[in-house]
Amino acid sequence: MKARKWRTLATERVFSTPIFDLHRRRSVHTRRGERDFFVIDPTDWVNIIPLTPKREVVMVRQFRHGIGGFTLEIPGGMIDPEDRNPAAAGRREMQEECGYDSDDIVPLGRVHPNPAIQPNFCYSFLARNVKQVREPHSNPDGSEETEVVTVPLKSVKELIASGKITHALVIAAFSFFDLYNPPPRTSRKAPRSPRRD
Repeated sequence: MKARKWRTLATERVFSTPIFDLHRRRSVHTRRGERDFFVIDPTDWVNIIPLTPKREVVMVRQFRHGIGGFTLEIPGGMIDPEDRNPAAAGRREMQEECGYDSDDIVPLGRVHPNPAIQPNFCYSFLARNVKQVREPHSNPDGSEETEVVTVPLKSVKELIASGKITHALVIAAFSFFDLYNPPPRTSRKAPRSPRRD
């Protein structure tokens, strides 16, 4: 049986926070009738892989309240209304969180963080040949607990496989990066069959 779309009848904002709004969406389906769905509506997000000339990734070790512990991440955050575009937002986040900068910003792709309950996108970028231009921001609002660390690019896959990097959007960015920069293929020549005279 072919899947059919739900049609939205009405949307009502039921709760608002500085990070997201919560909406009740009344929808109808030709076979399933009417139901209420709840949608978390944040702004679009961005993250960026800062890569140094020595092939090190500048990362952030950050305390996350959702898990009550630290994660190892690349710089990222919300796209602010003042940002010209997602690339500018990624560059701003990299400057603020790490103190690094580059004018060589490459778009890698975008994903829906959780399409079951969120309509927003997260855009991923690569910043090539980054250099430290200042100290990371002093966290004026006092809500973030972070430290900057550099990680050899070649160790990122092991950090993901071992569970030291668990943030899904960070893993998505590195997946895009791997597609953009595929590892070199090793060509193996098939052994020659022995000659028969």
